[in-house]
Amino acid sequence: MRVTLLNGAAPDSDAFDSYLERLAGNLRESGNTVSEFKLRDLVIGQCIGCWGCWTKTPGECVFSDDTAKIARSAVDSDLFLFASPLVLGFTTSLLKKTIDRMLPLVHPYLAVRAGEIHHRKRYRKYPLLGLLIARESDTDDIDISVVKEIYERVAIELATRLAFFGSTERPAEEVAHEIAGL
Repeated sequence: MRVTLLNGAAPDSDAFDSYLERLAGNLRESGNTVSEFKLRDLVIGQCIGCWGCWTKTPGECVFSDDTAKIARSAVDSDLFLFASPLVLGFTTSLLKKTIDRMLPLVHPYLAVRAGEIHHRKRYRKYPLLGLLIARESDTDDIDISVVKEIYERVAIELATRLAFFGSTERPAEEVAHEIAGL
């Protein structure tokens, strides 16, 4: 399995980074290919909603930054794994900004999918999505439910499904085993 792993943590997230290193190592040991992106180390601009990715440069953002590498890796993957500690009850703004920049992966044209109107697929095959979170001390079940539901909606928009949802409360080895079984 080819996995693209997006680390959406802030620079001071040593424990989270260490967990993701163990997870990536375990995935590799079981024969998977892992491409890792530490979003904080990349140049990722904000989507400005210009729609140039649909009209001027179809399938690619008109602004050149590191999101083009992420998008290519994602499309070539079997699993696009978002990873983020929760901050104020949701994934980091850095991860959200990166997801917004994945808009060129779909067409501007619309179709019915999952009984709703969504953008048409640009590619024949899309990777499964996964989300790995680290809870905050006050994270409750409602917080988890909201985060999971929003990422399920992101998956529908990107013509796929949320195939994995997990937490760093479980050992990295267990999470890697579950992911490898997708």
